[in-house]
Amino acid sequence: MEEEVKKADVEREDTFKSLGVCDQLVDACVNLGWKTPTKIQIESIPHALQGKDIIGLAQTGSGKTGAFAIPILQALLENPQAFFACILSPTRELAIQISEQFDALGSGIGVKCAVVVGGINMMDQAIALAKRPHVVVGTPGRLLDHLTNTKGFSLRTLKYLVLDEADRLLNMEFEKEIDEILEVIPRERKTFLFSATMTKKVSKLQRACLKNPVKVEASSSKYSTVDTLKQQFCLVPAIYKDCYLVYILTEMSKYTAMVFTQKCESTRLLALMLRNLGLRAISISGQMSQPKRLGALNKFKAGECNILVCTDVASRGLDIPSVDMVINYNVPMDSKNYIHRVGRTARAGRSGIAISLVNQYEVERYKQIEILIGKELPEYQVQKDEVLLLLDRVKEATKLSHARINESPGNKKRRKVDDDDDEDRRFAPKSTKKYKRSKY
Repeated sequence: MEEEVKKADVEREDTFKSLGVCDQLVDACVNLGWKTPTKIQIESIPHALQGKDIIGLAQTGSGKTGAFAIPILQALLENPQAFFACILSPTRELAIQISEQFDALGSGIGVKCAVVVGGINMMDQAIALAKRPHVVVGTPGRLLDHLTNTKGFSLRTLKYLVLDEADRLLNMEFEKEIDEILEVIPRERKTFLFSATMTKKVSKLQRACLKNPVKVEASSSKYSTVDTLKQQFCLVPAIYKDCYLVYILTEMSKYTAMVFTQKCESTRLLALMLRNLGLRAISISGQMSQPKRLGALNKFKAGECNILVCTDVASRGLDIPSVDMVINYNVPMDSKNYIHRVGRTARAGRSGIAISLVNQYEVERYKQIEILIGKELPEYQVQKDEVLLLLDRVKEATKLSHARINESPGNKKRRKVDDDDDEDRRFAPKSTKKYKRSKY
């Protein structure tokens, strides 16, 4: 009798096949190492295959891209045509990553995908669009540029529209572009909205022409984090925050870490300071050119450096499995950004660590985060005396970093290019002997 119950449990286990996914795409999932569907995929794929509009809410790293890509590709197999689907994302890096997922899933069925994002030559993108791809992935501003200026390009035959990180795309930052895009694409289409932090934006959803959407929630809360993520905070005096950062990164030197800052200028300064101390750090921010941003990201993914100092440009959607730890150097101004930042680790069932450095001016913002996620987080314990042993070295490394950034006065353009090139070529200065790495 017990054996029969166990067999029944096995039979009830969801697979891509049992969700209604065709054999070709099941094979593609297997090739990507997707053995079983995630919760958001189990909840949303059957509705999507039935042709329903979807609002999907799921934790970061839970397989949202597969949840909308698989139904779109299956519908494309049944009705092949150019410009079949358009996926919009708020950041360039996320758009490129989504395109890679479509290429991987559709490699066996001949799917063509084009990426249209800012910072890359428009003519090259126009040539890619002239080849009539099946799927267009992009950021709203650049897609609108092509719809307005690229001769012969339109989305009048579009069948699917996806807004990934929809809460960000539906706020005022992208309002004008999204509204103009919605005006020139068919109203008779399927629309998917996915995010990890979704709030009710009724008027926006109505303008997005969602028709009786199915709301799918694969998490217990709109603002929850995964159980495999160990979250902590560390109260630090503002003047010693750099010391605490270096101490934690040195103690956990075997880990791959992302360090989030509030300002673009801070990413460059911190990365230089860390490299002056012998740590393998590289920065990424919105002020860098797109090729430089992608280059830094690829070096981090390849393991050439194990610390990525970044702004919130890297907080949404990026899937880098090797990230072991996230450090919030600054507490985010918007509490929801905390969910996205710490979601860069502990993805797809893996474990991870998130530590927030909170100074005396950020306590109130940090308390708002605890209210948002519905839990009080434990404190990361450190010995202040041990941390302050680093003070002189950190001050000197910071001084060198400021000197590096401020060199060549009066020639800002050349300085920016030189700094970017220097960061791509090396991760430590010539005077590494002066700053040998040690425990402290």
